Amino acid sequence: MHIRTFRITTTPSERPQVEALLSAQGFAFSPEPYHAAARKLTREPFPLGSSLAAAFGLIYIQDRSSMLPPALLGAAKGDVCLDMCASPGGKTGILAGEVGPEGFVLAAEASRERLATLRQNLRRTGALNAATIGVESQHLELAPESFDAILLDPPCSGWGTVDKNPKVLELWTPEKAETLVRLQRELLTRAAQLLKPGGRLMFSTCTTNVRENEEQAAWALSTLPLELDPLPAPPGFAPVPLALPGLDGVLRVGGPAAESDTAGGPEVAASTGCSGGQGFFLARFRKPANAATPPTGQTFPPSEAGSCPPGSWPGPARPGWTLDNCRRASCATLAARPISCTNRPWTCAKALGWAQGASAGRASCSARCRASALCPPRAPAP
Repeated sequence: MHIRTFRITTTPSERPQVEALLSAQGFAFSPEPYHAAARKLTREPFPLGSSLAAAFGLIYIQDRSSMLPPALLGAAKGDVCLDMCASPGGKTGILAGEVGPEGFVLAAEASRERLATLRQNLRRTGALNAATIGVESQHLELAPESFDAILLDPPCSGWGTVDKNPKVLELWTPEKAETLVRLQRELLTRAAQLLKPGGRLMFSTCTTNVRENEEQAAWALSTLPLELDPLPAPPGFAPVPLALPGLDGVLRVGGPAAESDTAGGPEVAASTGCSGGQGFFLARFRKPANAATPPTGQTFPPSEAGSCPPGSWPGPARPGWTLDNCRRASCATLAARPISCTNRPWTCAKALGWAQGASAGRASCSARCRASALCPPRAPAP
């Protein structure tokens, strides 16, 4: 049976009153060891979301695994933090509590609908030291080295949520997930640019896909000015063995094998990583004090024109184009509906890297095209 967890959103001194309110309505719960505000529900006389505590924003229902990234990031009181893919806001709320009223959290979200949900949840739970911005975080126009700590929980294939979303493996095949791998690397690169020397970056996903997990961590270590900041095994979780060697301190927790404690008892549970939460991957990085900030774009020399990476613009790259120009001009997968772009015919790309996985034909494709100074005529169908 899936373990139901929530966290209390108030100050520590007010938590006893919230617990008393929940108990008065018949709920029973126990403290969780990985975060002081986390509780495990042991009796639910009616849906917890209909309780008075939930109605007043005094609690936030959240999977126990998803509480780990902000809790283990290591943000200190007074830090200036960035949550790069923030909706629905559960992790942002924890991060806001970690930095305290003297700190600040900027929560970014690209999707308009998800941005509205993020803002609603932060208002309801009283995260007064957090602000939101509607933007794709790989295009955040902020000064380099602006943040003490960054949380990056990017769009992923979500294979770790298969217990709640049985069709996720059909929706996100390994081939389709490659678009997410490319997007995640763009986001990691931008995070490394925005992180202060000495700052910490937490990369997390709710998937079990090695390409989006261990291979991404290895790519970041070999490509970006980041070093691994090992994570301790969080209390109450049994880490799952990693798929790649040489990543000591990187964590996998939870997952489908962790959803039942009936098949084999605690010994089997411990050996399979039985943690009673979604499958999550966490890798924490630190930017060395003497690290050079990565450049904001790689320009193709004239001799390399025509070498846009696979999966992006299928035509020749023009001299002076950056990798970002290739992505903006991407028409590798064509939708059926033409839309207007700077008064030129254009066919909107389905490319899932756009709008963080939004479906084809969204207005964001048109807006992205209009924002580009290089807007080619309609590409021929492949």
